[in-house]
Amino acid sequence: MLWSLIKILAFVVVITALTFGAMKLLDVPGGATIQIAGIELSLTPLQLVFALVALFVAVWLLLKIGAFLIAAFKFLNGDETAISRYFQRNRTAKGYDALSEGMLALASGEGHLAMTKAAKAEKLLNKPTLTTLLTAQAAEMTGDTRTAEESYKRLLKSDETRFVGVRGLLSQKLASGDTDTAMALAQKAFALKPKHENTQDVLLQLQAEKEDWTGARETLNAKLKSGNMPRDVHKRRDAVLALSEAKDVLEDGNDIEAREAAIEANRLSPDLIPAAVMAARGYIENGKPRNASRILSKTWGAQPHPELAAAFAEIIPDETPVQRLKRFRTLTKQRPDDAETKMLLAELHIAAEDFPEAKRALGNLIDEDPTARNLTLMAAIERGEGADDAVVRGWLAKALTADRGPQWVCESCQNIHPAWVPVCANCGSFDTLAWKRPPSGEVAMPAGVEMLPLLVGNDKPAEIVVAEEIIEADVEVVEKVVETAADK
Repeated sequence: MLWSLIKILAFVVVITALTFGAMKLLDVPGGATIQIAGIELSLTPLQLVFALVALFVAVWLLLKIGAFLIAAFKFLNGDETAISRYFQRNRTAKGYDALSEGMLALASGEGHLAMTKAAKAEKLLNKPTLTTLLTAQAAEMTGDTRTAEESYKRLLKSDETRFVGVRGLLSQKLASGDTDTAMALAQKAFALKPKHENTQDVLLQLQAEKEDWTGARETLNAKLKSGNMPRDVHKRRDAVLALSEAKDVLEDGNDIEAREAAIEANRLSPDLIPAAVMAARGYIENGKPRNASRILSKTWGAQPHPELAAAFAEIIPDETPVQRLKRFRTLTKQRPDDAETKMLLAELHIAAEDFPEAKRALGNLIDEDPTARNLTLMAAIERGEGADDAVVRGWLAKALTADRGPQWVCESCQNIHPAWVPVCANCGSFDTLAWKRPPSGEVAMPAGVEMLPLLVGNDKPAEIVVAEEIIEADVEVVEKVVETAADK
């Protein structure tokens, strides 16, 4: 509609300009005199302009007639395709013009115009590899998925365009959420061009979502061989896939194969925390505590994490708190300024009922970086030292509203996960979870900031009863943690 209006306005402007120019030429004095073979012609300025236009048209017609006569002469001399080539040449020129205009329209976002030009080019040219692709892309732009799908299917018939057709259908299936068909198309595209980087990425993502870890490792190796992935990134992601394989094998009940896969994952990426934990537990089950200790200690040096400490405790589960504190020096002597190391020391001293030392282990952590965990530890320390319940409640009240500290966060969409997974549950990204602090800390209890004065205040209106019940429950949890740690 808009394009038709623009053409009408342009036509009116051109006619108006020609009329205005003709009127001006009529008012111009003088003219031109032409003498040909004794014949003298006097032309006004307007007549002279018309004569020049007529001369230009006549020359153009003579050139066309001359070209046709040459083609006819060649035909008479035995060239049977000379005349057809003459007409085809004009047809081809118009076809390429339409194709060019269609591509420009597609680049500028004019999908409907691109489809019109593509249809015209298809009639004039015998180049389906070009016109069908233009039609498919223009149809996608206008939302005509049926035409786009039909066009991509036509591209499958030729060896030259089969890969493009498969890729086009793949993008459509991904957009519609048909991941099963998309997986089959991605595998077909990968078979046609195994070194195509985008196809490798799409196939790897789909295999990870479908938990096809073996296939994903093959695709990952293909990326490495084709030079589309740095070797260090390949090792890390291969470790993630090996760990995922190990978890699946463990669920199937094959403990031995699972241990071997976990150990391989840890070998590929020693700083991958879940792999280190799983490999260490495999060594523990296999009666190799030293190997487990070495793996956990090495990973702790790279990235302290609570799961590493929990697995380290499982190496000797029946030791006394003092023995455990001594054995844990393998971890605590590394990264002494890290918050995780400080909290681990505090927990160990709480279990040993050395509460002053536990407080010293926390240091200024509760002032510089208060989190729900270290504030809860402080409440446990106060309880252990015999502080009044009001003091314990005060620390727990702060813990309820404090930042939760580092968590498993997707670096792609910032979604928080309770445990490590190879594929983000929110955005589906592969190997994007990192142990870090979220962009904004979570509040453990709704409206916790508003309830804080009620929790620590002296007056007890009716609404504080529910809050006190929550605090009492938290105190009991802390006491159970202390008692359990002391029993160990």
